[in-house]
Amino acid sequence: MHLFADIIAAASAAPFTADTVSDEVAFWLYTSGSTGDPEGVKHVHSNLMATAKLFGQGVLGITENDVVHSAAKLFFAYGLGNAMTFPLSVAATAALWPYRPSPEAVFEMMRKHRPTIFYGVPSLYPALLAHADICAGAGSDRLRLCVSAGEALPAPIGERWRQVVGVDVLDGIGSTELLQTFLSNRPGQIRYGSTGKPVPGYEARIVDDKGRELGAEEMGELIIRGPSAGEGYWNQRAKSRRTFVGEWTYTGDKYRRDADGYYYYCGRTDDMFKVSGMWVSPFDVEAALVSHEAVLEAAVIGKQDADGLVKPKAFIVLKNGYVADESLLESLKIHVKEHAAPWKYPRWIELRTDLPRTATGKIQRFKLRD
Repeated sequence: MHLFADIIAAASAAPFTADTVSDEVAFWLYTSGSTGDPEGVKHVHSNLMATAKLFGQGVLGITENDVVHSAAKLFFAYGLGNAMTFPLSVAATAALWPYRPSPEAVFEMMRKHRPTIFYGVPSLYPALLAHADICAGAGSDRLRLCVSAGEALPAPIGERWRQVVGVDVLDGIGSTELLQTFLSNRPGQIRYGSTGKPVPGYEARIVDDKGRELGAEEMGELIIRGPSAGEGYWNQRAKSRRTFVGEWTYTGDKYRRDADGYYYYCGRTDDMFKVSGMWVSPFDVEAALVSHEAVLEAAVIGKQDADGLVKPKAFIVLKNGYVADESLLESLKIHVKEHAAPWKYPRWIELRTDLPRTATGKIQRFKLRD
Protein backbone atom coordinates (compact mmCIF):
# COMPACT_ATOMS: atom_id res chain seq x y z
CA MET A 1 0.00 0.00 0.00
CA HIS A 2 1.26 3.49 -0.92
CA LEU A 3 0.18 6.45 1.18
CA PHE A 4 -0.17 9.75 -0.64
CA ALA A 5 1.46 11.63 2.26
CA ASP A 6 4.54 9.36 2.03
CA ILE A 7 4.84 9.88 -1.72
CA ILE A 8 4.69 13.65 -1.30
CA ALA A 9 7.24 13.59 1.52
CA ALA A 10 9.69 11.62 -0.63
CA ALA A 11 9.24 13.81 -3.71
CA SER A 12 11.81 16.35 -4.88
CA ALA A 13 11.19 19.94 -3.84
CA ALA A 14 12.34 21.15 -7.27
CA PRO A 15 9.39 22.07 -9.52
CA PHE A 16 9.06 20.29 -12.85
CA THR A 17 6.56 19.92 -15.66
CA ALA A 18 5.28 16.45 -16.45
CA ASP A 19 5.54 15.28 -20.06
CA THR A 20 1.97 14.94 -21.34
CA VAL A 21 -0.01 15.14 -24.58
CA SER A 22 -3.42 16.72 -25.10
CA ASP A 23 -5.21 13.39 -25.57
CA GLU A 24 -3.81 11.81 -22.39
CA VAL A 25 -6.20 11.27 -19.50
CA ALA A 26 -5.56 14.05 -16.98
CA PHE A 27 -8.13 13.35 -14.27
CA TRP A 28 -11.27 11.52 -13.31
CA LEU A 29 -14.33 13.49 -12.27
CA TYR A 30 -17.24 11.76 -10.59
CA THR A 31 -20.88 12.36 -11.49
CA SER A 32 -23.19 13.71 -8.80
CA GLY A 33 -25.16 10.51 -8.25
CA SER A 34 -28.58 12.11 -8.73
CA THR A 35 -29.88 8.84 -10.22
CA GLY A 36 -27.79 6.36 -8.22
CA ASP A 37 -24.11 5.63 -7.65
CA PRO A 38 -21.59 8.18 -9.04
CA GLU A 39 -19.42 7.15 -12.00
CA GLY A 40 -15.86 8.29 -12.70
CA VAL A 41 -15.59 10.13 -16.03
CA LYS A 42 -12.14 10.12 -17.63
CA HIS A 43 -11.17 13.54 -19.05
CA VAL A 44 -8.13 14.41 -21.14
CA HIS A 45 -5.86 17.45 -20.69
CA SER A 46 -7.34 19.55 -23.52
CA ASN A 47 -10.91 19.37 -22.19
CA LEU A 48 -10.29 21.98 -19.49
CA MET A 49 -9.14 24.70 -21.87
CA ALA A 50 -11.93 23.86 -24.32
CA THR A 51 -14.58 24.69 -21.72
CA ALA A 52 -12.73 27.82 -20.57
CA LYS A 53 -12.51 29.21 -24.10
CA LEU A 54 -15.95 28.19 -25.36
CA PHE A 55 -18.15 28.93 -22.35
CA GLY A 56 -16.06 30.92 -19.88
CA GLN A 57 -14.65 33.37 -22.42
CA GLY A 58 -17.05 32.89 -25.32
CA VAL A 59 -20.37 33.15 -23.47
CA LEU A 60 -19.64 34.68 -20.06
CA GLY A 61 -16.99 37.02 -21.41
CA ILE A 62 -14.75 36.50 -18.38
CA THR A 63 -11.64 38.71 -18.34
CA GLU A 64 -8.75 39.49 -16.03
CA ASN A 65 -10.85 42.28 -14.47
CA ASP A 66 -13.50 39.89 -13.15
CA VAL A 67 -13.84 38.65 -9.59
CA VAL A 68 -15.91 35.46 -9.41
CA HIS A 69 -17.61 33.64 -6.59
CA SER A 70 -19.06 30.19 -7.11
CA ALA A 71 -21.34 28.73 -4.45
CA ALA A 72 -20.86 25.48 -6.36
CA LYS A 73 -17.67 23.79 -5.14
CA LEU A 74 -14.54 22.75 -7.02
CA PHE A 75 -15.22 19.04 -6.59
CA PHE A 76 -17.77 18.87 -9.40
CA ALA A 77 -17.67 19.94 -13.03
CA TYR A 78 -19.70 23.13 -12.76
CA GLY A 79 -17.71 24.51 -9.81
CA LEU A 80 -14.37 23.39 -11.24
CA GLY A 81 -14.84 25.56 -14.32
CA ASN A 82 -16.48 28.45 -12.48
CA ALA A 83 -13.87 28.98 -9.80
CA MET A 84 -10.67 27.46 -11.19
CA THR A 85 -10.23 26.87 -14.91
CA PHE A 86 -12.23 29.86 -16.19
CA PRO A 87 -10.49 32.47 -13.99
CA LEU A 88 -7.07 30.83 -14.43
CA SER A 89 -7.46 30.96 -18.21
CA VAL A 90 -7.64 34.77 -18.17
CA ALA A 91 -5.91 35.66 -14.85
CA ALA A 92 -9.19 36.64 -13.17
CA THR A 93 -9.73 36.43 -9.39
CA ALA A 94 -11.76 33.75 -7.61
CA ALA A 95 -13.13 34.15 -4.08
CA LEU A 96 -13.49 30.71 -2.48
CA TRP A 97 -15.58 29.63 0.50
CA PRO A 98 -14.79 26.18 2.00
CA TYR A 99 -18.06 25.64 3.87
CA ARG A 100 -21.69 24.96 2.99
CA PRO A 101 -23.09 27.81 0.85
CA SER A 102 -25.89 28.95 3.16
CA PRO A 103 -27.64 32.23 2.25
CA GLU A 104 -25.84 33.95 5.14
CA ALA A 105 -22.45 32.75 3.86
CA VAL A 106 -23.23 33.79 0.28
CA PHE A 107 -24.25 37.30 1.30
CA GLU A 108 -21.12 37.62 3.45
CA MET A 109 -18.94 36.68 0.47
CA MET A 110 -20.84 39.04 -1.83
CA ARG A 111 -20.38 41.99 0.53
CA LYS A 112 -16.74 41.23 1.34
CA HIS A 113 -15.35 40.41 -2.11
CA ARG A 114 -17.85 42.25 -4.36
CA PRO A 115 -17.74 39.70 -7.21
CA THR A 116 -18.65 40.62 -10.76
CA ILE A 117 -19.87 37.09 -11.58
CA PHE A 118 -21.83 34.84 -9.23
CA TYR A 119 -22.49 31.15 -9.90
CA GLY A 120 -25.26 29.27 -8.08
CA VAL A 121 -27.49 26.24 -8.44
CA PRO A 122 -31.27 26.49 -8.91
CA SER A 123 -32.07 25.47 -5.32
CA LEU A 124 -29.93 28.33 -3.95
CA TYR A 125 -31.58 31.20 -5.81
CA PRO A 126 -35.03 30.90 -4.14
CA ALA A 127 -33.34 30.52 -0.74
CA LEU A 128 -31.44 33.76 -1.36
CA LEU A 129 -34.60 35.52 -2.55
CA ALA A 130 -36.42 34.46 0.62
CA HIS A 131 -33.66 35.83 2.90
CA ALA A 132 -33.91 39.19 4.66
CA ASP A 133 -30.52 40.32 3.25
CA ILE A 134 -31.57 40.14 -0.41
CA CYS A 135 -31.02 43.47 -2.14
CA ALA A 136 -29.83 45.05 -5.37
CA GLY A 137 -26.67 43.31 -6.52
CA ALA A 138 -27.20 40.66 -3.81
CA GLY A 139 -24.65 42.61 -1.77
CA SER A 140 -22.12 43.30 -4.54
CA ASP A 141 -22.12 46.71 -6.22
CA ARG A 142 -20.00 45.26 -9.06
CA LEU A 143 -22.21 42.28 -9.92
CA ARG A 144 -22.74 42.09 -13.69
CA LEU A 145 -23.75 38.50 -14.27
CA CYS A 146 -25.26 35.50 -12.49
CA VAL A 147 -25.17 31.91 -13.73
CA SER A 148 -27.21 28.82 -12.89
CA ALA A 149 -26.68 25.17 -13.81
CA GLY A 150 -26.97 21.70 -12.30
CA GLU A 151 -30.72 21.54 -12.85
CA ALA A 152 -33.16 23.69 -14.79
CA LEU A 153 -34.04 27.08 -13.26
CA PRO A 154 -37.83 27.67 -13.08
CA ALA A 155 -38.82 30.83 -14.96
CA PRO A 156 -40.50 32.54 -11.95
CA ILE A 157 -37.25 32.34 -9.96
CA GLY A 158 -35.14 33.85 -12.75
CA GLU A 159 -37.68 36.61 -13.34
CA ARG A 160 -37.94 37.39 -9.63
CA TRP A 161 -34.13 37.50 -9.30
CA ARG A 162 -33.90 39.97 -12.18
CA GLN A 163 -36.59 42.13 -10.58
CA VAL A 164 -35.09 42.18 -7.07
CA VAL A 165 -31.33 41.95 -7.70
CA GLY A 166 -31.25 43.80 -11.02
CA VAL A 167 -28.98 41.25 -12.74
CA ASP A 168 -29.98 38.45 -15.09
CA VAL A 169 -29.35 34.77 -14.40
CA LEU A 170 -27.95 32.83 -17.35
CA ASP A 171 -29.50 29.39 -17.01
CA GLY A 172 -27.69 26.57 -18.76
CA ILE A 173 -27.02 22.87 -18.62
CA GLY A 174 -23.79 20.92 -18.53
CA SER A 175 -22.70 17.53 -17.29
CA THR A 176 -19.73 15.75 -15.81
CA GLU A 177 -19.53 13.76 -19.05
CA LEU A 178 -18.98 17.01 -21.03
CA LEU A 179 -17.17 18.78 -18.16
CA GLN A 180 -19.09 22.07 -18.30
CA THR A 181 -21.98 23.95 -19.87
CA PHE A 182 -22.98 23.12 -23.44
CA LEU A 183 -26.43 24.78 -23.64
CA SER A 184 -26.94 28.24 -22.19
CA ASN A 185 -28.80 31.51 -22.31
CA ARG A 186 -26.54 34.43 -23.18
CA PRO A 187 -26.27 38.04 -22.08
CA GLY A 188 -28.93 40.03 -23.89
CA GLN A 189 -30.54 36.84 -25.23
CA ILE A 190 -32.35 35.39 -22.24
CA ARG A 191 -35.56 33.41 -22.35
CA TYR A 192 -36.43 32.38 -18.79
CA GLY A 193 -37.76 28.85 -18.55
CA SER A 194 -35.39 27.67 -21.28
CA THR A 195 -31.78 26.54 -21.09
CA GLY A 196 -30.93 28.65 -24.09
CA LYS A 197 -29.07 27.53 -27.19
CA PRO A 198 -25.92 25.47 -27.87
CA VAL A 199 -22.70 27.08 -26.69
CA PRO A 200 -20.61 27.91 -29.81
CA GLY A 201 -18.36 24.92 -30.47
CA TYR A 202 -21.04 22.38 -29.47
CA GLU A 203 -23.78 20.77 -31.54
CA ALA A 204 -27.08 19.56 -30.09
CA ARG A 205 -29.72 17.17 -31.38
CA ILE A 206 -32.94 15.79 -29.95
CA VAL A 207 -33.49 12.17 -30.94
CA ASP A 208 -36.07 9.44 -30.39
CA ASP A 209 -35.43 5.98 -28.96
CA LYS A 210 -34.07 4.80 -32.33
CA GLY A 211 -31.67 7.71 -32.71
CA ARG A 212 -33.73 9.58 -35.31
CA GLU A 213 -33.50 13.37 -35.07
CA LEU A 214 -36.76 15.07 -34.06
CA GLY A 215 -38.18 18.40 -35.16
CA ALA A 216 -39.32 21.52 -33.32
CA GLU A 217 -41.55 20.96 -30.26
CA GLU A 218 -40.97 17.18 -30.33
CA MET A 219 -39.66 15.72 -27.08
CA GLY A 220 -36.75 13.30 -27.08
CA GLU A 221 -33.29 12.69 -25.64
CA LEU A 222 -30.69 15.43 -25.91
CA ILE A 223 -27.37 14.37 -27.44
CA ILE A 224 -24.31 16.61 -27.71
CA ARG A 225 -21.18 16.73 -29.84
CA GLY A 226 -18.31 18.88 -28.57
CA PRO A 227 -14.59 19.02 -27.80
CA SER A 228 -14.85 18.48 -24.02
CA ALA A 229 -16.50 15.05 -23.95
CA GLY A 230 -14.95 12.46 -21.67
CA GLU A 231 -13.48 9.32 -23.13
CA GLY A 232 -15.59 6.98 -20.99
CA TYR A 233 -16.40 5.87 -17.46
CA TRP A 234 -13.80 4.15 -15.32
CA ASN A 235 -14.55 0.40 -15.11
CA GLN A 236 -17.98 0.90 -16.74
CA ARG A 237 -17.46 -0.33 -20.30
CA ALA A 238 -21.11 -1.15 -21.04
CA LYS A 239 -22.36 2.21 -19.79
CA SER A 240 -19.53 3.98 -21.62
CA ARG A 241 -20.70 2.44 -24.90
CA ARG A 242 -24.29 3.55 -24.28
CA THR A 243 -23.33 7.12 -23.34
CA PHE A 244 -20.35 7.95 -25.58
CA VAL A 245 -21.48 6.88 -29.06
CA GLY A 246 -18.92 7.94 -31.63
CA GLU A 247 -18.65 11.74 -31.47
CA TRP A 248 -21.98 12.09 -29.66
CA THR A 249 -22.70 12.02 -25.93
CA TYR A 250 -26.14 10.83 -24.82
CA THR A 251 -27.12 13.04 -21.88
CA GLY A 252 -30.09 11.10 -20.49
CA ASP A 253 -32.07 14.37 -20.45
CA LYS A 254 -35.42 14.80 -22.16
CA TYR A 255 -35.69 18.04 -24.12
CA ARG A 256 -37.74 19.88 -26.69
CA ARG A 257 -36.66 22.73 -28.97
CA ASP A 258 -38.92 25.61 -30.01
CA ALA A 259 -39.12 27.21 -33.44
CA ASP A 260 -36.58 29.87 -32.40
CA GLY A 261 -33.96 27.30 -31.46
CA TYR A 262 -34.29 27.58 -27.66
CA TYR A 263 -34.07 24.32 -25.72
CA TYR A 264 -36.48 23.40 -22.90
CA TYR A 265 -35.73 20.83 -20.23
CA CYS A 266 -38.42 18.20 -19.65
CA GLY A 267 -36.72 15.90 -17.14
CA ARG A 268 -34.33 12.99 -16.82
CA THR A 269 -35.20 10.03 -19.02
CA ASP A 270 -35.88 7.82 -15.98
CA ASP A 271 -37.94 10.53 -14.22
CA MET A 272 -40.58 10.87 -16.95
CA PHE A 273 -43.95 9.17 -16.61
CA LYS A 274 -47.30 9.07 -18.41
CA VAL A 275 -50.67 10.20 -17.03
CA SER A 276 -53.77 9.37 -19.07
CA GLY A 277 -51.49 8.36 -21.94
CA MET A 278 -49.62 11.70 -22.00
CA TRP A 279 -46.05 12.33 -20.91
CA VAL A 280 -45.55 14.36 -17.76
CA SER A 281 -42.31 16.20 -17.09
CA PRO A 282 -41.64 16.47 -13.34
CA PHE A 283 -39.96 19.81 -14.03
CA ASP A 284 -43.16 21.30 -15.49
CA VAL A 285 -45.10 20.43 -12.33
CA GLU A 286 -42.28 21.61 -10.07
CA ALA A 287 -42.02 24.92 -11.93
CA ALA A 288 -45.76 25.46 -11.53
CA LEU A 289 -45.58 24.69 -7.80
CA VAL A 290 -42.66 27.04 -7.07
CA SER A 291 -44.47 29.84 -8.89
CA HIS A 292 -47.00 29.75 -6.00
CA GLU A 293 -46.25 32.33 -3.32
CA ALA A 294 -46.19 29.70 -0.53
CA VAL A 295 -43.72 27.22 -2.05
CA LEU A 296 -39.95 27.46 -1.64
CA GLU A 297 -38.97 24.15 -3.26
CA ALA A 298 -40.74 21.21 -4.91
CA ALA A 299 -39.96 17.77 -6.29
CA VAL A 300 -42.35 15.54 -8.25
CA ILE A 301 -42.36 11.82 -8.97
CA GLY A 302 -44.81 9.33 -10.49
CA LYS A 303 -46.75 7.17 -8.01
CA GLN A 304 -49.29 4.40 -8.57
CA ASP A 305 -52.78 4.95 -7.21
CA ALA A 306 -55.13 2.25 -5.85
CA ASP A 307 -55.97 1.18 -9.41
CA GLY A 308 -52.32 0.80 -10.41
CA LEU A 309 -52.34 3.96 -12.55
CA VAL A 310 -49.45 6.41 -12.32
CA LYS A 311 -50.20 9.95 -11.12
CA PRO A 312 -48.00 12.85 -9.96
CA LYS A 313 -46.97 13.06 -6.31
CA ALA A 314 -45.38 16.28 -5.03
CA PHE A 315 -43.00 16.88 -2.14
CA ILE A 316 -42.87 20.53 -1.12
CA VAL A 317 -40.95 22.81 1.21
CA LEU A 318 -42.99 25.83 2.29
CA LYS A 319 -41.70 29.34 2.81
CA ASN A 320 -41.63 30.66 6.36
CA GLY A 321 -45.03 31.78 7.57
CA TYR A 322 -47.15 29.28 5.61
CA VAL A 323 -48.99 26.27 7.05
CA ALA A 324 -49.92 23.22 4.98
CA ASP A 325 -53.63 23.05 5.80
CA GLU A 326 -56.25 21.54 3.49
CA SER A 327 -57.07 24.93 2.01
CA LEU A 328 -53.48 25.57 0.94
CA LEU A 329 -52.98 22.05 -0.47
CA GLU A 330 -56.15 22.37 -2.53
CA SER A 331 -55.08 25.78 -3.81
CA LEU A 332 -51.75 24.26 -4.91
CA LYS A 333 -53.53 21.61 -6.95
CA ILE A 334 -55.69 24.25 -8.65
CA HIS A 335 -52.59 26.38 -9.25
CA VAL A 336 -50.85 23.52 -11.10
CA LYS A 337 -53.95 22.85 -13.20
CA GLU A 338 -53.97 26.50 -14.27
CA HIS A 339 -50.21 26.92 -14.81
CA ALA A 340 -49.25 23.49 -16.22
CA ALA A 341 -52.15 21.29 -17.37
CA PRO A 342 -55.23 19.67 -15.73
CA TRP A 343 -53.80 16.13 -15.88
CA LYS A 344 -50.47 17.22 -14.36
CA TYR A 345 -51.76 18.32 -10.96
CA PRO A 346 -50.37 16.33 -7.99
CA ARG A 347 -52.88 13.88 -6.51
CA TRP A 348 -50.76 13.71 -3.35
CA ILE A 349 -48.77 16.53 -1.71
CA GLU A 350 -46.33 15.70 1.07
CA LEU A 351 -44.79 18.42 3.22
CA ARG A 352 -41.01 18.24 3.82
CA THR A 353 -38.54 20.40 5.74
CA ASP A 354 -36.00 19.72 2.99
CA LEU A 355 -35.49 17.58 -0.11
CA PRO A 356 -32.86 14.85 -0.60
CA ARG A 357 -30.05 16.27 -2.67
CA THR A 358 -26.60 15.33 -3.89
CA ALA A 359 -23.56 17.26 -2.67
CA THR A 360 -23.90 19.31 -5.87
CA GLY A 361 -27.48 20.34 -5.11
CA LYS A 362 -29.42 18.08 -7.47
CA ILE A 363 -32.64 16.49 -6.24
CA GLN A 364 -32.35 12.73 -5.73
CA ARG A 365 -35.79 11.69 -6.96
CA PHE A 366 -34.90 8.02 -6.69
CA LYS A 367 -34.82 8.45 -2.92
CA LEU A 368 -38.29 9.97 -3.00
CA ARG A 369 -39.51 7.02 -5.06
CA ASP A 370 -37.98 4.62 -2.54
